[in-house]
Amino acid sequence: MYVVILAGGSGTRFWPLSRRKTPKQLISVFSGKSMLQRTLERVLPLRPKRVIVVTNTLQAEETARQLKEYHRRVRIDIIEEPVGRNTAPAIGLAASIIARYDPDGIMVTLPADHYIAGEEEFLATVMRGREAALNGYLVTMGIEPTRPETGYGYIEADTQLRGSAGPFPVKRFVEKPPLEKAFAYLDSGNFFWNSGIFIWRVDVILDNILALMPDLAAALAGLTFSGDIWELEDFNLQIESIYNEIKGESIDYGVMEKANNVVVIPAKFGWSDVGSWSAIPEVIEADASGNVVIKAKHSLSIDSEGCLVCGGNKLVALVGMKETIVVDTDDALLVCAKDRAQDVKRVVEELEKKGLGEYL
Repeated sequence: MYVVILAGGSGTRFWPLSRRKTPKQLISVFSGKSMLQRTLERVLPLRPKRVIVVTNTLQAEETARQLKEYHRRVRIDIIEEPVGRNTAPAIGLAASIIARYDPDGIMVTLPADHYIAGEEEFLATVMRGREAALNGYLVTMGIEPTRPETGYGYIEADTQLRGSAGPFPVKRFVEKPPLEKAFAYLDSGNFFWNSGIFIWRVDVILDNILALMPDLAAALAGLTFSGDIWELEDFNLQIESIYNEIKGESIDYGVMEKANNVVVIPAKFGWSDVGSWSAIPEVIEADASGNVVIKAKHSLSIDSEGCLVCGGNKLVALVGMKETIVVDTDDALLVCAKDRAQDVKRVVEELEKKGLGEYL
């Protein structure tokens, strides 16, 4: 089994804690290890033959530094993308490299910046997915929804077959729905949140890329390998050339929504994509007033409810605040209504427009 960790995201919704060189996956959101390190530690019990981490040139040095301590436990390779092209090229590139060495190898693909609770259940779900992947299926993990969430994509499954554990054939993928549809999906019992975690044989995913994304397949077919295919630094110039000629596209849209051999494994472990500051209360217990405090030296709350504080080295005092996010760093302060947390990325966009790169 091979593990591919996608670690090239920008994490703009976690500004100002998340920056270009140290985005969400490279910082400690929950104290202790970074999200990338937690992701790697989570898969070590699978005893993978190798772990491939796909990041970008800007983040590669810090990624390598954080993973250095794990090299005695597992072989880790880092691929540097010269520019972001979404998940399909990253996955296709990693699969092409693995296939050169092990054409029938099983590949587990997962993001570097998700929160997972119940790691034994996670590992058991991976192993169930492995069995389906061995039989030629493209496997995705579907999270059993606990609320009518409008910020996640959904997977509709045909749950009439194969008992209660699946895997179930996928009927369709659904983009982030409006609230009324999210309620309907929750009530139906056959919709799952799309986790973005995939399991497949490398030959199967490459065959599907060839059939459904021929331009990407043609670009990847131009890869030439040296005697030691794991000397990935040798690919840097080739990757740059490939990425200059391909377009960005997600593996969901490029392959999973169109392939006819996709199944979903229901996952019962705790999960969040931690997509914005407003997601933190999902994974860190709040106090009696619904307030969550992380990374704050000291904090005080007076008549304040449902707030999130990330306070750095300062005392943060809240008085009469409701549903508010406060994030303090050495050079920036964010104050945001919790229901506008997704719009933090607009601050990053404005900073770029104004040429204020020192805050990015």
